[in-house]
Amino acid sequence: MGNTLFDKVWDSHLVRKVNDGPDVIFIDRHLVHEVTSPVAFLGLKNRGISVMFPEKTFAVADHNTPTINQHLPVTNIESANQLDTLERNTNEFGISHWGLGHAKNGVVHVVAPENGVIVPGATVVCGDSHTSTHGAFGAIAFGIGTSEVEMVLASQNIMQAKPKKMRINVNGELSNSVTPKDVALYIISQLSTSGATGYFVEYAGDVFEKMTMEGRMTVCNLSIEMGARGGMIAPDQATFDYVQGKEFAPKGKDWDKAMEYWKTLKTDDDAVFDKELTFSASDIDPMITYGTNPGMGIGLTKDVPNVEDTKEGKETFGKSLEYMDFKEGESMIGKTIDYVFLGSCTNGRIEDFRAFASIIKGKKKADNVTAWLVPGSHIVEAQIKEEGILEILTDAGFELRQPGCSACLAMNDDKIPAGKYSVSTSNRNFEGRQGPGSRTLLASPLVAAAAAVTGKVTDPREI
Repeated sequence: MGNTLFDKVWDSHLVRKVNDGPDVIFIDRHLVHEVTSPVAFLGLKNRGISVMFPEKTFAVADHNTPTINQHLPVTNIESANQLDTLERNTNEFGISHWGLGHAKNGVVHVVAPENGVIVPGATVVCGDSHTSTHGAFGAIAFGIGTSEVEMVLASQNIMQAKPKKMRINVNGELSNSVTPKDVALYIISQLSTSGATGYFVEYAGDVFEKMTMEGRMTVCNLSIEMGARGGMIAPDQATFDYVQGKEFAPKGKDWDKAMEYWKTLKTDDDAVFDKELTFSASDIDPMITYGTNPGMGIGLTKDVPNVEDTKEGKETFGKSLEYMDFKEGESMIGKTIDYVFLGSCTNGRIEDFRAFASIIKGKKKADNVTAWLVPGSHIVEAQIKEEGILEILTDAGFELRQPGCSACLAMNDDKIPAGKYSVSTSNRNFEGRQGPGSRTLLASPLVAAAAAVTGKVTDPREI
């Protein structure tokens, strides 16, 4: 029997197999941010030990960072404390620190790939659930808890039970205005938020092979939202072209040697998965969520379903609609919205801003909409300016903010007020995720742009 892509990467990093226990896996890249690392560093200090491989650890400030006036002191006391603590800890332990004001600062899952930190066949962890983003490179990438952050800092290893394997195939041609975000939201709506629990997912088929690396990162980012431990896509020429020449990528003979290995990273024809699903690209429409988890999504032109037609429990479904102030059978088209958020580790890359600009070009922002457009990094910010996208945004009445996690989560100043509706390109729509009482509709950059210029949920195909 052949091996899956996941098996090949996992087994090549196996340090020790514990009978009736977890595997000990070596970690190639450890990403650290200000929220989940303070207690881990404190544990090292209390035990009197150092970071084993500081050169394999990359610290980025993103969750608590403001997205305006980043040259000024952070006014929120808790945020300022976490940012200062990260800087002190990284200085003490000799770890690179991409904090506020650093040219490489931004959202950790955006800046790591664009600087070549992530390569095919690597193992990557971070104290953040959306570490699954990096599976787009054919890497095994997953989020870990604070105690595990300490374990990796101390030993560069982690103890993990080997997940089951699932393959999700999507074949055919995507329809007009259907983006990678829509593909991911569609899959989650079909599986539910627990449908991939216990599995590591490989995405395969025509649709993923044709996707850009930005699109693949969006899909893998959302793997966690269907309960998966992570998601990955086999590396190909698009992957190699993206990685080559970046600062932390292999160079010269090291690149040639790496390429020999990377080209072997694909699932063998006779490999067997524990579960396999296949979807048709033609069944996928531009998506939007109507409830309080990412699985409560529908095609944009469809009505809010009845509870019998969902995978939600009756009580959960009822509470969700009550929170969102929606009713069964209602159309999502035409719903008035208050905020639009473009950004996050899901949709804060240059491709997302290009898509947004393609809709709003020559139009004006709706008066009833507050829009937060937040690049995932300073590199993305520079691309927006170089490509003339900033001029398009400005002419339409939008403002570009500075890099950070922003309104993905209510951990900085960018919070959606209670009762207000936000069309968001981020990854979670839980109650209060974007601010206490906020109501989040997850969607693609195209759908967000259409809402931003009309002031309501609008099909981008109609603009």
